[in-house]
Amino acid sequence: MTEGLVIKSTGSWYKVKLSDGSTIDARIRGKLRIADIKSTNPVSVGDIVFLDKEADNEYMITDLKPRKNYIIRKSTNLSKQTHIIAANIDLALLITSLKQPKLKFGFVDRFLMTAEAYGIPAVIVFNKMDLLDEEELDYLKDLSEAYQKVGYPSLHISVNDGFGIETIKEMIEGKITLFSGHSGVGKSSLLNALNATIETRVSTVSESNEKGKHTTTFAEMFEISPKTYVIDTPGIKNFGLTDMTPDELKNYFPEMVKLSSECRFSNCIHLNEPGCAVRDAFENSELPWFRYEDYQNFYDEIKTGKF
Repeated sequence: MTEGLVIKSTGSWYKVKLSDGSTIDARIRGKLRIADIKSTNPVSVGDIVFLDKEADNEYMITDLKPRKNYIIRKSTNLSKQTHIIAANIDLALLITSLKQPKLKFGFVDRFLMTAEAYGIPAVIVFNKMDLLDEEELDYLKDLSEAYQKVGYPSLHISVNDGFGIETIKEMIEGKITLFSGHSGVGKSSLLNALNATIETRVSTVSESNEKGKHTTTFAEMFEISPKTYVIDTPGIKNFGLTDMTPDELKNYFPEMVKLSSECRFSNCIHLNEPGCAVRDAFENSELPWFRYEDYQNFYDEIKTGKF
């Protein structure tokens, strides 16, 4: 039996890197399923798998090692199922931009909440700094400080002029890092800047609607340097709040967890309860208003089932 790392998934076939550095194509044997996870893809990029070599020299994936974590979204095709984007992640970088395409708080907070739920450290990377005027730069500075206050560091980069690239290289060294974000924010361009030998297609943004055109179809892992890997993911429009109850949601907002001990009731969900320290903090502008607004929206989504 051979062990390998899944570096690319195309649905029915998987590209696997073996311990000797070679790569092979493999398929799943039979109906391989992962216990307690209802997903459309039983094997994902980042999985450590076991393979058998058949008589016809074709490799078959027979089993996989337990995952230390994974990140998930609601399946776009099957509403009651989920899709595992990647597994065994050391760091998640959410690549975004203030404009072209325009920043969406809901998407950022949904991603951060998802990473929090699955135990993955996350950093926000604001790209396209070269497009911002002085007023926008001041706004971004305040925004970054707001996220830093609740526990999420952010980086400011400009792939076009190489600003901040070395900082990214140092941050991801020796790790498996997930790149995520809307199409058009510069994920593929950043990947190319980190390792020029990797040829990935670069997305363009429509000037009329500022929505990126999808260029990455499936998640794929690239080796930036020895023991340093980046997982490039498709441009994701949305994350489904899957496998989560309304009352659990507050556990994935660090600022709420920190203040919850000061609430009058131990089971406070930080909406309409009297003596809620979390709601008081937001009303007194002690915490970012958009985070609480997103929390309310996410709570309603989970409770009503309308995503």
